[in-house]
Amino acid sequence: MARDPFRRQRPRRLRRALLVLAALLAAGTAAVPVFGPALVADRLNPVTAAQPWHVSDAAAALHKRLTIADLHADPLLWDRDLAAERAEGHVDLPRLDRGNVALQVFTTVTKSPRGQNYATNDTEAPDNITPLVIGQLRPLQSWFSLKERALDQAARLRRLADRNPDAVRLIRSRADLDALLADRAAGKRVIGALLGMEGAHALEGQIGNLAVMEAAGFRLVGLTHFFDNELGGSLHGTSQAGLSDFGRQVVAEMVARHMVIDLAHASPAVVRDVLAIEGARPIISHTGIRSACDTPRNLPDDLVRRVAAKGGIIGIGFWADVTCDGTPAGIARSIRAAIDLVGEDAVGLGSDWDGSVGVPFDAAGLPALTQALLDQGLSETQIAKVMGGNTMRYLRETLPR
Repeated sequence: MARDPFRRQRPRRLRRALLVLAALLAAGTAAVPVFGPALVADRLNPVTAAQPWHVSDAAAALHKRLTIADLHADPLLWDRDLAAERAEGHVDLPRLDRGNVALQVFTTVTKSPRGQNYATNDTEAPDNITPLVIGQLRPLQSWFSLKERALDQAARLRRLADRNPDAVRLIRSRADLDALLADRAAGKRVIGALLGMEGAHALEGQIGNLAVMEAAGFRLVGLTHFFDNELGGSLHGTSQAGLSDFGRQVVAEMVARHMVIDLAHASPAVVRDVLAIEGARPIISHTGIRSACDTPRNLPDDLVRRVAAKGGIIGIGFWADVTCDGTPAGIARSIRAAIDLVGEDAVGLGSDWDGSVGVPFDAAGLPALTQALLDQGLSETQIAKVMGGNTMRYLRETLPR
């Protein structure tokens, strides 16, 4: 009798199928996305322009000379090979290269409340990410652990870098960043990838997990996301609280470890508490300017000024909820408003590509923003700062040696 090569695998597959079924039944209506994760990713991350934006020869030439850095993108959440160019979503290595991106922050999303909104979200609301993780058949330990979800996404980025060393490399230190910039100046097209965490609930309330995350490559941590967590209040949470004792402990440890503190979704009280901690130099990775776009997603102008005054970078997002205008011109106007508010040395890019938002261009379409900034009257020096110079300087001054 011939040996069945699949015989040993059947019980394992059956157990996995039963686990998936049980999880779907438990998730109820939220389980719908698991039947088509790729379709969900495409629907939630559209490019809203019907055709490419006009870019002049002068803007295209300037764009090629820029060193570009973006502070926030979420492609690690979605189940696609980032080494290959795809039609869906906003980011992959070929499109980053065509957009002349030198450094991209890749963030890990681990929890998102059902009914997510910019006003008020309950911490205990059912989670949107769990069905997605299960539907993509991510490792079993990540189905029910936020820490393991973050580590799984981190591992995906490491594997991407290991398999494509000429195209992308992880940035963990100033030395890594300096080597990247030197190689790009010599003509190499390698892209730097810096790993970030969107919401420190992935620490699961344990300070020891910060060292685990650092060892996994994390260098940037957003303290909160769309809901209050163990560290403190979210800009979109119910409490509007400041830092908890645990939150203060985490921030102090991040300062000691030379990790980047991100306040993009933090409550005003958390922002004030972080700014009062000695050595803290936070950023706001992806946002808009409240006086230019009056929405609860954008922090009040006075807090944005205070973050910049501590040496932080204000990353301007690319989606209409923070710019009030979903075009390259709208982004450029928000950048101009940010420069007017905090100065040209404190403004950067924070696209939120692949973050369940619609944007007017994907990574390959970035020259449209250079054109829009020229149209806004920014000088080439100002454009070079905003498009990446400021972020690179900040990272060289903040990352561990």
